[in-house]
Amino acid sequence: MSGRGRLALCAFAATLMAAGALLPLVDPATWIVQAALLLAVQSGAGALVRRWSSARALTVSVQALVALVALTVVFARDQAVAGFLPGPTAVQQFGLLLTAGTEDVGQYAIPAPATDGIRLMLVGGVLVIGLLVDALAVTFRSAAPAGLPLLALYSVAAGLSDGGASWLWFLLAATGYLVLLLAEGRDRLSQWGRVFGGAPPSRTGRGAARPAASGGGPPAPLRTGRRIGVVALGVALAVPAALPSLSGGLLNGNGPSGGPGGGLITAINPLVSLQDNLTQPEDREVLRYRTNAEETSELYLRLTSLDDFDGGSWKLTERPLGDVPERLPQPTGLSGDVSTSEITTSVSAAGAYEQSWLPLPYPATEVEADGRWRYEPVGRTLVGDKGQTTKGVRYTVSSLLVNPTRQQLADAPQAPPELARKYTEVPGSLPPDVRSTAARVTKDAANDYEKAVKLQDWFAVEGGFRYDTEVSSGTGSSAISRFLKDKEGFCIHFSFSMAAMARTLGIPARVAVGFTPGTPQPGGYMSVGIRDAHAWPELYFEGVGWTRFEPTPTRGSVPEYTRPETPADRPSTPAEPTESAAAVPSARPSAQDSCPPQARRLGDCGDTEKQGVAAPTDSGPPLGMILLVVAGVAAVVLIPLLPLLWRLRVRARRLGTAGRGSEEVAARTLAAWAEINDTAWDHGIVPDESQTPRGTAERIVRLGKLDGAPAEAVHRVAGAVEQVLYAARPRPAAGLAEDAARIREGLGAGAGRAGRLRALLAPRSAVRVVWAVLGAWTGLTTRWADRRRRLVAHWSSVLRRPSRQRG
Repeated sequence: MSGRGRLALCAFAATLMAAGALLPLVDPATWIVQAALLLAVQSGAGALVRRWSSARALTVSVQALVALVALTVVFARDQAVAGFLPGPTAVQQFGLLLTAGTEDVGQYAIPAPATDGIRLMLVGGVLVIGLLVDALAVTFRSAAPAGLPLLALYSVAAGLSDGGASWLWFLLAATGYLVLLLAEGRDRLSQWGRVFGGAPPSRTGRGAARPAASGGGPPAPLRTGRRIGVVALGVALAVPAALPSLSGGLLNGNGPSGGPGGGLITAINPLVSLQDNLTQPEDREVLRYRTNAEETSELYLRLTSLDDFDGGSWKLTERPLGDVPERLPQPTGLSGDVSTSEITTSVSAAGAYEQSWLPLPYPATEVEADGRWRYEPVGRTLVGDKGQTTKGVRYTVSSLLVNPTRQQLADAPQAPPELARKYTEVPGSLPPDVRSTAARVTKDAANDYEKAVKLQDWFAVEGGFRYDTEVSSGTGSSAISRFLKDKEGFCIHFSFSMAAMARTLGIPARVAVGFTPGTPQPGGYMSVGIRDAHAWPELYFEGVGWTRFEPTPTRGSVPEYTRPETPADRPSTPAEPTESAAAVPSARPSAQDSCPPQARRLGDCGDTEKQGVAAPTDSGPPLGMILLVVAGVAAVVLIPLLPLLWRLRVRARRLGTAGRGSEEVAARTLAAWAEINDTAWDHGIVPDESQTPRGTAERIVRLGKLDGAPAEAVHRVAGAVEQVLYAARPRPAAGLAEDAARIREGLGAGAGRAGRLRALLAPRSAVRVVWAVLGAWTGLTTRWADRRRRLVAHWSSVLRRPSRQRG
């Protein structure tokens, strides 16, 4: 392989290894196969142009054009001219896909689905970086600056994952760059030899010639390397620092401690993530569960609680984690006077749902879950340890249904001083109208319970607020004040504002994040979708503990203990159900969609899942994706085995059934002799074409340390070859295949286990395939050059002929 060919191959590998840092950002990661194929086409186009022309601008232009055509074929084939030329309609399609990809990046959390827009951004970005690396390292023969686009590619991945890119991806990217540098160094040495520095310049001779690196400073390549290193360090520091400031979706995928979490809701910034979930274009199922509770309207699945309010946002206080106890301790503040009942819930998380916190009914008393989980006692939450997430997890939870009476909440004594001080703290930056509005709304309340109910009813019914997920969540101390003025927002606004206002009234408050109960399904289970993500305030009442309230209109369910009592002299009427998240139209097909309406009314739709926790409704990846993954795995497995498969095929053909004619017998004998020579070559005995068959046999016996039957078989086949080559009427030889097998066994016994494996898996004689390909390529290029010379000569004579006639 030529030096430029080796450089092109290393540039391709370096780009692909650096692109590996993007793999954790998108699921599934099959886009990398597409990127690798298109990158190989782009690199191959550059290699072909460089073979015929030394024009650098032409090489880069052809590569860019080939990349554009390849992207058109993959992403805009229907809009392209003739199916592959990028016309105006195809360019418009690219614009639409890039716009959709930008929106998807802002909506989805890590790992995001591989939509067409995101795939175009990833594959197109890899091709652009690959073009820069190939142009710098191969076309312009300067591999050192090629590290900058490689570093940019890795830095983008590290920035999007908020610094959570694994060290493995950095190691792969760095290895690819080093391989590229080594390939360039080898190419330079092959052309010029090693360059040694000369003697230092003379300090006394004014007229003496000075070297290029004057002044005793470092040579030019070293200075270039230092400059590139400084720029690379700046990029590595600046890009990850800048990217996390972009909020939402892929740009916000933190876990509970700021590390990589990839969940749908994060405690670092739940405000953005919750809005992303509620505005998803498709309501994907994330959880489903069965429970023995008679009523599921109170069964909120809680992830964590945010209790640190700084005026700009609610955050999770970092606390030490411990082992999960066999039975969780008694909930804080709950006394034995309050009515409770224990229920059991079996939950199944979808394979696409990755979250660091385990969704649990509150307050949970016992949890049985596989995996590595840790317990945070203040929030009564379970957190994944060492990368443990909810992906595909099934677990069983025992929890309490707490049923306080209105009188118990109204008569609740003051909270303990330490708890009250912690959970009633508000920053000085909180706008005054938040405090004054809370006082105005609750001015007629006699106790903290009545104040809490008045706040809830004001937000949900009386205050004229409107539920709208398109409203900007906003940050800073003025966000609550602006929400109280505009009176439109979603659950984040309502829960944050009510909790903050409750704190100004001296009621301990925090914000819980999780899911509403979900939607009942025909199989007897509840389905929780991504749009069921929710936030609600929890207020503390001594004797009852942390108590849920629901200020968000049209979402969730209003707790029974906050509803007005029905007069005893009138029959009670069932409360009208509030519109929950499940009532929002969903793009996700219902389990009943395939059942005719008449059969559904008669209850004849059937139930395919009778017992146990139902599996998620996700039917798995599409067939095309499965075939692509299978093809990729097959290629990874088969490519290293190609030499073995080729040798087996050649051996079977050479030692096949004998023919009847003398020519066929001779051909079979020579084929068996060629197989024996290649077998010896596979075991380290390089063929010597100058030897006679008898000399070759003696050499194989000597170097292969053969004796007994294998040695006799070698000489026997060699004698048959001499008969074929030199005898007037050669005698046909029998048992050639058996002799070849004996020789192969003898050579394997002398080579040892390692030698046998090498001969089997990486046979040296497989280089004949390379020779054959190179020979065919040389013949093709020679014929093309001859034809081109003939064409040039022909047209030269045609063009000269008229001039002679005029003369």
